[in-house]
Amino acid sequence: MYRQFYPVLFALCKNFFDDKHDIVTAVNNGMLKVFANIGQYDASKGEFFNWMYTTVRNAALTMLRDRKTQAFDYVGIEDKMGFVSQENPFEQLSGTDIHVYLMQLPIATRRICSLYYMDGFSVKEIADALTISEGTVKWHLSESRNRLRIIFEKSL
Repeated sequence: MYRQFYPVLFALCKNFFDDKHDIVTAVNNGMLKVFANIGQYDASKGEFFNWMYTTVRNAALTMLRDRKTQAFDYVGIEDKMGFVSQENPFEQLSGTDIHVYLMQLPIATRRICSLYYMDGFSVKEIADALTISEGTVKWHLSESRNRLRIIFEKSL
């Protein structure tokens, strides 16, 4: 099972970490939780893959949260700064294209962009998970949209 899902889980964790060792550690931590808690999986609540994916994603978020050295990646922003757009810049792209574009963003912005647009977390949920302010999350979302707009325009 580990080998079968490793590529997808590696790609997931690559959205949160730049260093290959950190990526593999996050995948391994997540899969350890999957194996340790496999008895808690309830097929009536959804597909096994979705449960496993969520477990590994949460393990990666925990790893981020536990790292005090990661805090400097986030620029502190006042909550007054607005983020109004609900537009998803990835709606028309394939999975491969999305990964290519995400990798061009700074890691902190990539993390937040991925959690918001790809995984459907709210601004508040992201702020709570990463222990940063909602204003900082909004800034990174705005920054990701601005940077992706430039990248998209260059690729046309």
